[in-house]
Amino acid sequence: IKPILLQGHERSITQIKYNREGDLLFTVAKDPIVNVWYSVNGKKLGTNMGHTGAVWCVDADWDTKYVLTGSADNSCRLWDCETGKQVALLKTNSAVQTCGFDFGGHIIMFSTDKQVGYHQIDSNEPYMKIPCSDSKITSAVWGPLALLQAMRVESSPSYSAKTRDMLVKVKEHSWQINDIQLSRDMTMFVTASKDNTAKLFDPTSLEHQKTFWTEHPVTSGGQEAMVVTTTSTRIGKFEARFFHLAFEEEFGGVKGHFRPINSVALHPDGKSYSSGGKER
Repeated sequence: IKPILLQGHERSITQIKYNREGDLLFTVAKDPIVNVWYSVNGKKLGTNMGHTGAVWCVDADWDTKYVLTGSADNSCRLWDCETGKQVALLKTNSAVQTCGFDFGGHIIMFSTDKQVGYHQIDSNEPYMKIPCSDSKITSAVWGPLALLQAMRVESSPSYSAKTRDMLVKVKEHSWQINDIQLSRDMTMFVTASKDNTAKLFDPTSLEHQKTFWTEHPVTSGGQEAMVVTTTSTRIGKFEARFFHLAFEEEFGGVKGHFRPINSVALHPDGKSYSSGGKER
């Protein structure tokens, strides 16, 4: 494995994401900077400036024409990927935790504290809101037929993007869900939880398929700092771990980070991956 080190943030990474083709990598952190990199060589393509607080989430549309970001400055911003110019500013009443484009790229969603909204750019008003009063949303993604969202509690509800109705809700984790990611073909998604497991689900029925066990809480790529001093094995080794999809067995891991890994993204071709940590 040949690692490429990317250094472009002053604070710890919050999320990293590839575009659909995998030639670009987008990174955001607890600083107001949005960076774009060439994934093949790690060269910086550009920087989007405009946020005034930590940026929690980033997403690119299907043809990588626009980039969407959500920040702790109570705003969600739409950018032109080619020029880096801000196209739209959506103001909110609280920090934007998650954001994303739908499959067609015509609708965006983002979540703030205890609600999810779908926005119309022209009027700067959401055409739909889904209240989530029981818990804070930690991760949300678009599925093939509905919006999937993972909350801070152990449940994963699925909502209809047209009627706002909850289609199905499952509770397969015993602790907080940290992240949720769809496969490239949208036939499955995986969750990462503090209950020391990552679990595979069917995105339509939310039927549980596989469970991947670790010794530590899964943070979407590694172990938390607080558990390093309490574990007798792999002390101080923050690593990305690889499991066989069918057999649920761990077959490898990659070390390199010396602080917790906050986000992991697999390249669309399945031959490489990127990880973002707290060491800037």
